[in-house]
Amino acid sequence: MKSQGDSFSNQNVSSDSRPLFTGKNVTAMDRWLATKLMDIVGNPPIGIKLWNDQQLIAPANCVATMHFHDRGALYKLLTNPDLHFGDLYSSARITVDGELVPFLETVYRAMDDVSKTGFASKLVNAWQKRPRPNSMSGSLDNIHHHYDLGNEFYEMWLDDEAMQYTCAYYPTPEATLEEAQVAKLHHVARKLQLKPGETVIEAGCGWGGLARFFAKHYGVKMRSYNISKEQLAYARDKAKQEGLDSQIEFIEDDYRNATGECDVFVSVGMLEHVGADHYRDLGQVVDRVLKPNGRGLIHSIGRNKPKLMNAWIEKRIFPGAYPPSLKEMMDIFEPNDLSVLDVENIRLHYARTLEHWLERYEENTDKISQHFDENFVRAWRLYLCGSIAAFTTGELQLFQIVFSRAQTNDVPWTRSHVYEQEGQS
Repeated sequence: MKSQGDSFSNQNVSSDSRPLFTGKNVTAMDRWLATKLMDIVGNPPIGIKLWNDQQLIAPANCVATMHFHDRGALYKLLTNPDLHFGDLYSSARITVDGELVPFLETVYRAMDDVSKTGFASKLVNAWQKRPRPNSMSGSLDNIHHHYDLGNEFYEMWLDDEAMQYTCAYYPTPEATLEEAQVAKLHHVARKLQLKPGETVIEAGCGWGGLARFFAKHYGVKMRSYNISKEQLAYARDKAKQEGLDSQIEFIEDDYRNATGECDVFVSVGMLEHVGADHYRDLGQVVDRVLKPNGRGLIHSIGRNKPKLMNAWIEKRIFPGAYPPSLKEMMDIFEPNDLSVLDVENIRLHYARTLEHWLERYEENTDKISQHFDENFVRAWRLYLCGSIAAFTTGELQLFQIVFSRAQTNDVPWTRSHVYEQEGQS
């Protein structure tokens, strides 16, 4: 894990943590601007407390209260709420009195209502820049920013079985995180109808959990691509420990350079980093490597309609990230005459996954703060809570798309193969 000198605050959060204006006095202009801010975001039932501890807004059905600790925080938030709330919360210039997830859910729902008038969405789009590019070099920088924080950090709150940093699948609401991640891997494998001896090319392998699981439980040969050095080192070590290194080749390279042929192409949780401008590139890769009777699956965060990633998350947490709509994802399949066989949306499973991650994250904040600083701890708390709220309010979706070559007739007659063994572990 990185040292304090390489901390999140130095890399990712604005160093401008000083109030832009000093003094505890509150003017009539301050109060007016605070009420205007609430108008902009749709007047959600949240309270407003100012830096002199004055409770300016206190609705009867108040979910939580946003506390501004200096005048500059209010002024900065007004210039771009979508971007600056994250930095102001991370630096504790804004705090939330109450539960963070319900607070964010309430704000998201109110802003969604306002966006339907067209004004809010135009305002956000005018403010927000396009995601950072996912070219060959750009992808290296983007992935390093997020995934090379240190394996120890992720081990504190991901599952113990396969280190899956993607949506789990809960056969029952009572399932543990470990049970749900194992169920997700079986769920994906059954959709792909994996057979012993087949070759699978994986784009974006994370810490290698899917590759090891498929090799161990389904007898396939894996060729997995990744550009995160930290993840690959972990994946190779684990595969060797489990005696699976002869079945798995972990390749440090961009997915665009994938070579050879495969029976199955799979990508779980990587498309968010590809960027819509490169979906045709990904489709060409699939077309190049997939055998005539091949099939594949892409698992990705998405949206109901095109929209940029939250500006703060794209800038501070996931540079280059973009969750696509189904229509945008078709740029992978249509130009290469690939047939979509099945689409499943499991967004509420991701909300539950994130709840489990958040529980474990909070249990380890003391350890995390020893390696990073308090800005980092608050920023990642906000990221996890905001992601829960995005899935529960329908801001984000989770799509699994199964596809094959157009002339492949060896496809399932029904979906029974996916669910008949759902309790398998």
